[in-house]
Amino acid sequence: MSSPAAPVPVSVVPDRRPAEVVVISHSPIFYWWPVWLVGFIAAAVSYWQGYQVAFVPHGTRAVRLAGEPDVLVAPEGASFPALDYPDELVQPRLRMARGNNPGILWATTLLLVILITHVKLRGVWSIVAVVFIAFAVILLALLGLWEPIIRSFGVMDIHMNAFGYLAISTVLFVFWLLMFFVFDRTTYIIFTRGRMRVRKFIGEGEKVFDMRGMVLQRHRDDLFRHWLLGFGTADLTVFTSGANAQQIEMPNVVGVGAKMNLINTMLQELEVTKGS
Repeated sequence: MSSPAAPVPVSVVPDRRPAEVVVISHSPIFYWWPVWLVGFIAAAVSYWQGYQVAFVPHGTRAVRLAGEPDVLVAPEGASFPALDYPDELVQPRLRMARGNNPGILWATTLLLVILITHVKLRGVWSIVAVVFIAFAVILLALLGLWEPIIRSFGVMDIHMNAFGYLAISTVLFVFWLLMFFVFDRTTYIIFTRGRMRVRKFIGEGEKVFDMRGMVLQRHRDDLFRHWLLGFGTADLTVFTSGANAQQIEMPNVVGVGAKMNLINTMLQELEVTKGS
């Protein structure tokens, strides 16, 4: 009499698919990271060079005497700023970079970020802007105008002391951290298999929507804002279905490509389950 065959163990492959996808909409201050980053660099350069600034009346001349230290000579009838006592002059203390490169770089970065975050160029307009910039660069090179343009930057004189850069950059950096890690996360969407939950820490709490019939629209990218400053962010719009259909705007979503793929997979699985 033969003994019964032992059951063959069935290997269970763990489901490594994510159970949920979290979509967070960020404020436009997310794109301001170049301003505080360049500001910190300019502060370090200005402090490291260590040149100090003296406040002098208009017309002061720097004079070099043979065998003597260099001196500043105030014009006739004028005097250097003094403290409470006239005999005690204000000593140089503000540390600045000798050249104006940090100031020009920081000011240019600030103006470009303001322009990019307030002027939206989507789709074909991004391509037109890139083509226009490339055409302007080539045209100026052919006309030989780059050299005088670069020389003109030497006339520009934008200076700020090291603490000025540090103070502005630190405040902006703190705002950036608070917005990115705290305030932007007070409202977010969680996609699970079959459900979408809109959570709000303040006010309405949580709303749950069925994912059946839901449509996600990824808006056309802004080349400069989404790719140059956002490293692949995008604006999303979620259209829910049913009697209480809503349109939910989610601008400035980080890592939107991978999240869209996971959400589309959930939607496809939902359709297959519904069809079977």
